[in-house]
Amino acid sequence: MLEERETASNLIAEVRQLESLIAQVRETLESQRELLRRRRLAMPPAVFDSLEQLMGDFKRLEEDVVAEQTELRQLRALADMSTRITNSLDIDTVLQETMELVIVLTNAERGYIILTDDETGELEFRISSESGLMGRGLAASDRPQISMSVVNDVITSAEPLLADNAYQDERLASSESIINFTLRSVLCVPLRYKAETIGVVYVDNRLVASIFTERELTLMMAFANTAAVAIANARMYTRAEHILAEITRVKELMDNIFSSVGSGIIAIDRNDLVHTFNRAASEILNVMPEVAVGYEVEQVMKNADLELRDHLALVKEQDADHTLELSADLPGRGEVALALSFSPLKDSNDLTQGVTLVMDDVTHLYEHETTINAMKRILPEGMVDKINEIANIEMGGLRREVSCIFADVRPWVTLSDLAPSEKLRTLNQYQAVATACIHECDGIIDKYMGNEVMALFNTQLNPAQNHARQALECALLMRDRFVELYGTMGVAPEPHYYIIGINTGEATLGNVGSFQRREFTALGNSINLAKRVQENAAQGTITIAQATLEHIHSHNKGRLDYVLNQREPIFGKGLSSGVQAYEVYRKA
Repeated sequence: MLEERETASNLIAEVRQLESLIAQVRETLESQRELLRRRRLAMPPAVFDSLEQLMGDFKRLEEDVVAEQTELRQLRALADMSTRITNSLDIDTVLQETMELVIVLTNAERGYIILTDDETGELEFRISSESGLMGRGLAASDRPQISMSVVNDVITSAEPLLADNAYQDERLASSESIINFTLRSVLCVPLRYKAETIGVVYVDNRLVASIFTERELTLMMAFANTAAVAIANARMYTRAEHILAEITRVKELMDNIFSSVGSGIIAIDRNDLVHTFNRAASEILNVMPEVAVGYEVEQVMKNADLELRDHLALVKEQDADHTLELSADLPGRGEVALALSFSPLKDSNDLTQGVTLVMDDVTHLYEHETTINAMKRILPEGMVDKINEIANIEMGGLRREVSCIFADVRPWVTLSDLAPSEKLRTLNQYQAVATACIHECDGIIDKYMGNEVMALFNTQLNPAQNHARQALECALLMRDRFVELYGTMGVAPEPHYYIIGINTGEATLGNVGSFQRREFTALGNSINLAKRVQENAAQGTITIAQATLEHIHSHNKGRLDYVLNQREPIFGKGLSSGVQAYEVYRKA
């Protein structure tokens, strides 16, 4: 390439040297002609004509050589641009650099790459020779002073436009931008990709007319063709990146969901290999995910001392759901009760590709069944007759407004100095007092949780219109009875031991478990909030949520027979905003 440049330079130099020699010969002949004229002789006029013709030939030769060298330089630059554009996906940076080179090669004053937005179809200036990379969202008021009518015409027609003197071009006579901006030379070519115009390349010169020729038009068309492919590739790459990012986000979301659900989830493919093994499955079976995922399910179940081969085969053979309850002696856990649900794992074409196994540890249901049987002996009179009604409530449950009490009757920290047997005896004394208060106020005990008790008011078993006040009166009664108990036990705690929280709202009430073993309970955000209120309450206080206070107001004609101390809002898991709460005391 360097040799070619040197050869071309030498050729131009030689041509110019010959032109100089011709000029010298002409000067010499001119002087000789004057001398001959004095001697009354004449020089043939054809000599000067031949010299003029020869000089013109050499001038044209020089122009041709220069033009060829310019075209060769442009083509080489275009080839270099094509390589750089097609080898990079950072399209804005590459196009900016190549646009600057185009400006140099075409002698343009300014240059722009304008693209149509994929979604809105609006024009956006992506590359400018004046201010560098502009980016998306450039306001129309900030756009450069160029002829948008030319741009729109080229996009519409998909044909290039070359104006030697745009200011006087009849085709552009109606363009106000041409007149207002006094544009001279304008060249605009479409960016075409698969028969679609995705934008334009625009260059102009506001000072010099006729600066662009067919050569510059050809150069710009070649550049536009390469740039259009590069832009389309970059857009596809960007879309692919966005899709990959979305897939990654969804996968992470699904992983988080599988990880956070309480049920164990195991996904098994058609080759009986475990593909999904969430945190709950690991905890239930006492098997780490790293020795489960990617291994045969039979080996994983063997490690957990479970035999499920026949059940998995049954689901695949019948292509139908299958449920199972069993007891198993799991390594590291001992005797547990499991509820298993097998389902065919289907793809988007509804073809079975494996099996999904969902397992729940229902050991606590068996244990709680014993507690329920014991509680039947101490339920208040009149509620025993409703035991059959509890058993007959549908498994799906019913929505109902209830008031819920969570009471920590004696925090564990206050029992730290007692022996285990003494702790249990003392705790039973406090639970007995709380139980008696709940029964006396027609509440129903949902469950005992060690040192805590959960009670419900206005269930199907103990309907009450003024249930929020009923729950609060129950809590105040507990306070009075605990004070009596302190006197009996010879203690005077300050603050008092109890921590009581109350909330009112809709919950789902019904049976959970199986048709053979079930328990009556309440579920829902209102129940969770009651627990949050109790967890955030101070020791020795009764704290109610705003909903409980509003219910008491609405059912007591606005009359309030209590002293309320407003406290800081309660924040916690599952709460998008703080919940107002109040500490409640009896009026003196």
